[in-house]
Amino acid sequence: MKKILFGIIFLMGMNFTVNAQNNPNSKNIFFELGGPGLASVNYDMRFNNNGKGLGFRAGVGGFPSYGVNLVTVPIGINYLASKDNKNFFEFGAGFTAMSASESGSGIFSGSFGHLSLGYRLQPMDGGFTFRAILNPVIVEEGFFPFYAGIGFGWKF
Repeated sequence: MKKILFGIIFLMGMNFTVNAQNNPNSKNIFFELGGPGLASVNYDMRFNNNGKGLGFRAGVGGFPSYGVNLVTVPIGINYLASKDNKNFFEFGAGFTAMSASESGSGIFSGSFGHLSLGYRLQPMDGGFTFRAILNPVIVEEGFFPFYAGIGFGWKF
């Protein structure tokens, strides 16, 4: 599991380098509370140079509580649609790997799927961004439709 996760992150890093010169103003770094990473820092990038359309996100997050450390790694594909190039409808799907440990010993590790449906304020020429997203969660036990996140960041 860890090898697959590191491989995905490595490939995304290579994609960042290759596309950095071709995608002006299509990158976004944001902090999200709630959402698939619980409390996470994320990188989001479009696959084209117009700031909307198909893209992906990858982040790292978690939450320390009562001596237990939870680490999450949300990864997903998303699509931004807009008529005014500032207010976007975002929809997508992804996967979050998670691991919890207590004083150096592993308690559990697992993963879950998630969807993204919501609003993103994101100026085309860069600057402050805001997002409010409904993130239905898909786990072995079933489908949980009422989970959400809010994020603030910077587009560059």
